[in-house]
Order: sequence, then C-alpha cells, then structure tokens
Amino acid sequence: MFTGTYTAIVTPFRNGEVDEAALTRLIQAQIRGGVDGLVPVGTTGESPTLDYDEHIQVIEHCVKVAAGRVKVLAGTGGNSTEEAIYLTQEAEVAGADGSLQVAPYYNKPSQEGLFHHFKAIARNTKLPIVLYSIPGRCGIEIGVPTVARLARACRNIIGIKEAGGNADRVSQLRQALGSKFVILSGDDALTLPFMAVGAQGVISVASNVIPRQVSKMVSAFAQGRVAEAQRLHARYYPIFKDLFIETNPAPTKAALAMLGRMENELRLPLVPISKASADQLRSTLKACKVLN
Repeated sequence: MFTGTYTAIVTPFRNGEVDEAALTRLIQAQIRGGVDGLVPVGTTGESPTLDYDEHIQVIEHCVKVAAGRVKVLAGTGGNSTEEAIYLTQEAEVAGADGSLQVAPYYNKPSQEGLFHHFKAIARNTKLPIVLYSIPGRCGIEIGVPTVARLARACRNIIGIKEAGGNADRVSQLRQALGSKFVILSGDDALTLPFMAVGAQGVISVASNVIPRQVSKMVSAFAQGRVAEAQRLHARYYPIFKDLFIETNPAPTKAALAMLGRMENELRLPLVPISKASADQLRSTLKACKVLN
C-alpha cells in the first residue's frame, strides 16, 4: 500500500507562522518529482513544536494540494496516547490516506506499554497505520515481537518505518511478518541496503531537496535495475549525509532556502545550522549539481 518514495516534508514557517504558500510550492515540487506520497508533520515537519490546530492545518493543506495525486501519510503520533488518537482521528476527517505513528518518546514505555498504546490508536481509526521505530530520537525501539503482535491484533497496522540503522532488523521484521507487511527505510543513506533485504521504499528527508533523484533511485532498485540505483546512491550520498550534518530538519531547511524555495526558519529549540555547516552543505549541493 505505502511503497516507493514518501517525502517526510518540512513545515515552512514565515514570521513564526506556517507558510502555506511555501508549503504548496514544496508539495507541487514533490509531485512533479515523482514521489509516491507525502508525510506531513513527522519529526522532519517539526511536529513537537506545532500546536494541535497547526498540526491539523498542515495535514489538511497537504491533502488539499495533493488532491489525490499522491498519498498522504499523516504524522499523528505522540507520547500521549490520547493526543495520538485525537490527531489521528482529525487526520482521518481531513482525508489522509494513512497515519505514521512514532514510538512514544521520553516516557519510555515497556514493550507491553507500546503494544497497548498502538492498539488503542488502531482501534480508534479506520486509517491504515505505519509504525515508526527510531530509537535514536525516542530512546526505545518497537521490538520485532511487538510489531508482529500488533500486526496480528490490528488489521490496520500494515507497516513500519525502520530508522534504527540496522539492516539485520529489516531481515528480522520480514521473517516475522511475511511479504505483505510494508517496511520502509527511515534513512536515505540506508535505503538500498534495506531494500536489498526486504524493505519496499523510503520515507525520505533528502527528497525534500531532490525528489526526482530519490524517486528514480528507489524505483530503479525495485524494478531490478540495481546498477542504476547504485549509481544514483553514489552520486547523491554526500547530500544524504550532509542533510544530517546538524539536527534534522535544520540542514534540509537551509538547503531549501539556498535553492530559494522557502525561508530558513525553524522553531525553538531548533535553530539554523552554523555558518561552517552551511558552507559545507552549499559545497555539497554544488558538487552534486543541485545548486548552481
């Protein structure tokens, strides 16, 4: 269902407010670039610093502008189950195609707690749910047995974004969950290794900046054109890495600002990247012929 290239889209700001005009331009660029879907208000969309109304506003805007041309997998997770249920239900009303549910962060629930958290969300929506395991951000991972248990208990839990940096976990997930369960890479630099052992695409940060190139890489590998995919990976790997030179999404917003697509504005506690990092990122974009 959710396979291929999905862009974890940034949330543009101007003077402290959501910049809908810039967001529209960004969405249109993604669609022209051939992505399969959008993931608004995930980590890359600075979801922790958007209030409920803004969170829903961004999802509604993505659904409206996408107009069915690509799928919208709305980031509606949280470390409060009640909050996650509310945002997921609002995303369903807004017309999203599915929900991305990050592991609760900071409060560090047990695996049993994770099971009941995600089960409660799944039972309160008809949307398909993609889990999101990113232990580097959340302090916990969603264990493979927990994922399998959730998939058995909840028919609408259909996939996972795997961002633990370990291809072996992709193999474990595929073994435990079979061929129908969707596995997406959560790291651009590991997309091809993950796809080699069973992942079916990526929820990409880099595609904010180079949507066509990431889409081509993923589709080439999926269609068996491995050498072509490897060439694209090698060519754009420096961008994959430098978009994480500082905390995501600050480098991506800097890159988009360099390309004239939006303001380089974040919400505290995030701040724009340093001059040294910006200089390195600019050099990388030029070397990859993305920036003149």
